[in-house]
Amino acid sequence: MCEVIVGTRKSQLALIQTNKVIQQLKQTGRTESFQIKKFSTTGDQHLNVSLSQFSGRGVFSNEIDEALQTQMIDCAVHSMKDLPIEWPKQLTIAAIPEREDPREALVANDHVKLEDLPSGAIVGTSSLRRVAQIKVKRPDLKTQWIRGPVDSRIEQLRQGDFDAIILAVAGLKRLNLEDVITEYLPLDSFVPAAGQGALAIQCRADDDAIKNILQHIHDEKTALAIQAERALIDELDPTERAPIGSYAHVSSGVITLNAMVLSATGDQVISNMSKGTDPQVVAHEAAQKLIDQGARQVIQEFQTK
Repeated sequence: MCEVIVGTRKSQLALIQTNKVIQQLKQTGRTESFQIKKFSTTGDQHLNVSLSQFSGRGVFSNEIDEALQTQMIDCAVHSMKDLPIEWPKQLTIAAIPEREDPREALVANDHVKLEDLPSGAIVGTSSLRRVAQIKVKRPDLKTQWIRGPVDSRIEQLRQGDFDAIILAVAGLKRLNLEDVITEYLPLDSFVPAAGQGALAIQCRADDDAIKNILQHIHDEKTALAIQAERALIDELDPTERAPIGSYAHVSSGVITLNAMVLSATGDQVISNMSKGTDPQVVAHEAAQKLIDQGARQVIQEFQTK
């Protein structure tokens, strides 16, 4: 194979992530040439619609999935948290590189921290989970959805449309925008989305040649953590509508999974920490403990909307 065609979304962050993956592959000694093919996905085309209003998942990946299945591209680089729990059986995740910082970042005008924002201040986010987590800490703040590329969201903040916004630290680091971060929000109270900070490199399940190329940048510790995080979501809420935080890390072969289920108003917070060596077992244990605390009833609130 002389040329590998890599699919990705057309945003600046997606292109940076894709170029980083290609650079990592070249550093392993690969001699293939790599061509990037850019896609505009449903989620990119409808920025005036909040993510929670889309019917179904895969709004950032469906067009790329189709390109893979029709062999228009050989592989695709995704932000892991954009991939739905279920995808076409013809496709597989061939590699998960080492994860970037999974935390959430508060970016505020005048670098005012979350606890110091004035009552009634407006915080922008497109995530129901982040909204609920903000309400737990600061029920007196207002939240308003915001969409678009990272630089566009920061510009809306600077223009005064918001007093603060919440973004993933990983994206800001990859864009070399760490200097805008006001505060790194703690992982225990702002448990991130499953897969946040990680990349997924997808290809056709029967394409052994591409899988062999991609496996050279696979990080097993990151993969185990991601498996646990996504298995928890799959067991609790495969439609991915409810505000659920799921974050795992691996140390000395032990997976520690932190999970959080929240009501829309933030007045109900159910959390659990489970440990083990098998990601599926750890996720199942965490899910059962959350269910025992009433997670099903909280999640049901979002299934009927």
